[in-house]
Amino acid sequence: MTKLSPCIEIQQVSKKFGGLMALMEVSTQVNANEIKSIIGPNGAGKTTLFNVITGFISASSGSIMYKGICLDQKKPHQIASEGIARTFQTPRIFGNMSALENIMVGRHIRTRSGIFKAALSWPSSRKEEIEIRARSKEVVHFIGLDAKRDELAKDLTFAEQRSLEIGRCLACEPGLLLMDEPAAGLDDEEQMALADLIFKIRDGGVTILLVEHHMRLVMKVSDEVLVLNYGSKIADGTPSQIRSDERVINAYLGRKSANA
Repeated sequence: MTKLSPCIEIQQVSKKFGGLMALMEVSTQVNANEIKSIIGPNGAGKTTLFNVITGFISASSGSIMYKGICLDQKKPHQIASEGIARTFQTPRIFGNMSALENIMVGRHIRTRSGIFKAALSWPSSRKEEIEIRARSKEVVHFIGLDAKRDELAKDLTFAEQRSLEIGRCLACEPGLLLMDEPAAGLDDEEQMALADLIFKIRDGGVTILLVEHHMRLVMKVSDEVLVLNYGSKIADGTPSQIRSDERVINAYLGRKSANA
């Protein structure tokens, strides 16, 4: 049996805000080229864990390893440069820029020319600009927004804005993509289109860590599911294992969702 290699390892991570323990010794790992979802009630610590992974806040204790690299004490831009990108619960796009320009912004982390060279229009900077535009067009095609490439982002539908934010992350060429409630505000048809996009991203070699409340989507796309409740891990396993776990049913799923 082939041993799976971990993409990210979360080791005994805790986070305390004053007297509140938002995370309590949470440990899990996501294997390379897999999709793992994090579920749990509001306030369970899901987004807090995302914020710790991406360096927006520091863990009170514990450690996080990404492809053998320790992320502890690294700044968000340093973590991003290692190959970790994330989306947010509300899409963060530049409304007065075109869809293509939004994707191009995501390429900045992979650029080599500095501001000085760009301002003077050095040949190396101009060449890089051409490469950025070409790669960004490929991403726009990948997320299905070819027809909307030159439209202002603020004029896109909410579902298209979701896809655009994901595309901007992909422009960074991440090895790990963190998606924070990407199905929020989407109808059933849009959620299934999102599932197809998630599979495409994974098949392209990107590992995915997903926070989501829509159980239909979670059970469809996930290789494994981590369940948090009051900052603690109560279960970690395959979708079928999670669906039948009494602790998960009592804390979050309920009988109806578990039997769906």
